[in-house]
Amino acid sequence: MEFTEEQIMRYSRHIILPEVGGKGQAKINSAKVFLIGAGGLGCPVGYFLTAAGVGKIAIVDDDNVELSNLQRQIAHNVNTIGMPKVDSVKATFNALNPDVEIVPLKLRLNCDNIMDLIKDYDVVVDGSDNFPTRYMVNDACVLLGKPLVSGAVLRFEGQVTTIIPGVGHCYRCLFEEMPPEGMVPSCQEAGVLGVLPGIIGGLQAMEVLKLIIGKGDLLKESLLLFDGLKMTFRKVKVPKNPDCPVCGKNPTITKLGEYAANYCSMVKSTPPLTTH
Repeated sequence: MEFTEEQIMRYSRHIILPEVGGKGQAKINSAKVFLIGAGGLGCPVGYFLTAAGVGKIAIVDDDNVELSNLQRQIAHNVNTIGMPKVDSVKATFNALNPDVEIVPLKLRLNCDNIMDLIKDYDVVVDGSDNFPTRYMVNDACVLLGKPLVSGAVLRFEGQVTTIIPGVGHCYRCLFEEMPPEGMVPSCQEAGVLGVLPGIIGGLQAMEVLKLIIGKGDLLKESLLLFDGLKMTFRKVKVPKNPDCPVCGKNPTITKLGEYAANYCSMVKSTPPLTTH
């Protein structure tokens, strides 16, 4: 693609990087990213990807902006309280970079619609805050062969991993089964330091951009753990599980329709996506 003078100025700090250059920036401008959640993680991920010039970003969330969100969800403000989160982030991202196509989707992601929603996107980013959604997103991405960048935060700690179907582990290789209901507290119950989602979301955005330009080492075979109180990062090797029910040698999950009815009902009955 040919850049306008304004685009050359806007993306000049990318273009002068040997690892990016004009070709890499053109890839970024042509990329399509599907972002799950417009909350603590989705706000910084979307903000950085918009600033970078990702061509199309779809954002799905069924929640509205609340005052309690503003401590950490940086794409919202007091003027958007009560507004659908996807509309709030669209206004913020469009103000930052009007060249990026922002697609707001105010709906609940579920077993019936996820495959159709993500199928035309290059990368999926999971910023959801509950285990049923994370497992569903993982399985859909593995079945469609879509790269997935997954993040999570709680209290002072966060984690990031990148799933490349057919190459490394998937979320089920990390956590084979969902923890029992009530075993892991939500951010609403346990709290989260406001800056933490920005750190983890920034790392997710970094992984997405590296995926798009095809440079650097991805977290495709590891889980990156961050402890904000100790100010430490730790990378844990994650092997691919040959017996994984979705990405193993003999998968038992070959389409979302094979889920038990109560599993899909769990996804539908979870609270709004983004209490992170």
